[in-house]
Amino acid sequence: MARTAKKLGATGTVKLDDAAFGADFNGPLVHESVRAELAARRQGTHSTKTRGKVRGGGAKPWRQKGTGRARAGSSRSPIWTGGGTVFGPQPRHYTFKVNRKERRAALRSALSVHAERGTIHAIDPQPFVDEVSAKKAASLLGDLIGGSVLIILTDEHERAALSFRNIARVSVLPAGGVGVVDVIGAAVIVASQEAIDELSDRANKTPSRRAEEASA
Repeated sequence: MARTAKKLGATGTVKLDDAAFGADFNGPLVHESVRAELAARRQGTHSTKTRGKVRGGGAKPWRQKGTGRARAGSSRSPIWTGGGTVFGPQPRHYTFKVNRKERRAALRSALSVHAERGTIHAIDPQPFVDEVSAKKAASLLGDLIGGSVLIILTDEHERAALSFRNIARVSVLPAGGVGVVDVIGAAVIVASQEAIDELSDRANKTPSRRAEEASA
């Protein structure tokens, strides 16, 4: 059964590619891709100081014997206030690899869920070519406003992206930068025809590296 996307602000539907929007849902694969994308977004710049990095503490607080207190060699010991941290987080990267075939299959699964539920819609960005209008964008979305809406456009539709970006709970992303986590996390997807085509190309099998080099 061919799946379609309803047009917003106009009558009719847009046909969706069966290979990209008609796949079976693969939960474990989607979960793995979401984990990988969220991990890649982490900066990993957290850093704590060990006792050797904390300023001060060079002098022994008191003599070794005769005070009645416990032995102490530095005021920057981890058990002291203001001392170093033991086994604290250090700068690192969290990324891990997910194969390209798996990433494409996970994207197909995520897109197919929206297509099956009827939560993917098509828009015509032409009304926003001459002006940036958040009012016109909100009117076009209508009752969809209120849930998390993902607007997917291509680079040439910059004015349309500017029109949608300031609406509450509406995210705007280019078709080339949409990840599985973005698709799964949105209640509704609204995309232009060009963006739908680009998503289909990304989700389906791409030419091999040798074929790309030969065509170049």
